[in-house]
Amino acid sequence: MTPSPAYGPHGDLCAAFLQELPIDGAAVSIFGGSSAETLMCASDSTAARLDELQYDLGDGPRWDVLRTHLPVMISDLSDAGVRAWPAFAEAATVTDAAALFVFPLLAGGLVIGVAELYSTSPGNFSHAQTSRAAQISSRTAWTLLRGLLPEDENESAAIPLARREIHQATGMVLVQTDSTPDEALLLLRGHAFASGRSLQDTALDVVSRRLEFTPEAGAADPGSQ
Repeated sequence: MTPSPAYGPHGDLCAAFLQELPIDGAAVSIFGGSSAETLMCASDSTAARLDELQYDLGDGPRWDVLRTHLPVMISDLSDAGVRAWPAFAEAATVTDAAALFVFPLLAGGLVIGVAELYSTSPGNFSHAQTSRAAQISSRTAWTLLRGLLPEDENESAAIPLARREIHQATGMVLVQTDSTPDEALLLLRGHAFASGRSLQDTALDVVSRRLEFTPEAGAADPGSQ
């Protein structure tokens, strides 16, 4: 199903999921520091509502995804298992969604948001479809990192020591994540964005080994391709 996205500034991100997966709608949201959630796209009102409900209620599978960095697959929203999120389960009954699949926007161990995919009929993804959804989610995360984050910071550009620390931290992240130099710097900026901190402070944490980007066990990141 490939309807024109109705919400958010980046409809192409939702369209990628709709074109390749057996779903009826999709939403992509990111979080940055202490700021409110930003809905990047939603394919229709149901996708937007499912995203909004979880944010407003503070309840729903997306919060597990953000905490564990693993997808949550709900093949039937009327199933008793959904009662793990009682407030969301009750609210979701008034939407058109019958199944919901939530994936982390994961880049090199950094989660910047979620992709929420729904179907109007109960049913689960195949293994291949789950893998493909994870790949699209990772690609989406890298796309957002490249498009949303600044290329430099005024506060660090004027301080040679800060530049050296950022360069050193970039090298450490490169090794930890088996990424390219450009991707490692994006991950540093992404973590700074997600935590509401400066790039310099984030680099200092990496150099002092208070922060590592080694992917967590079980949290698959298919890469930026």
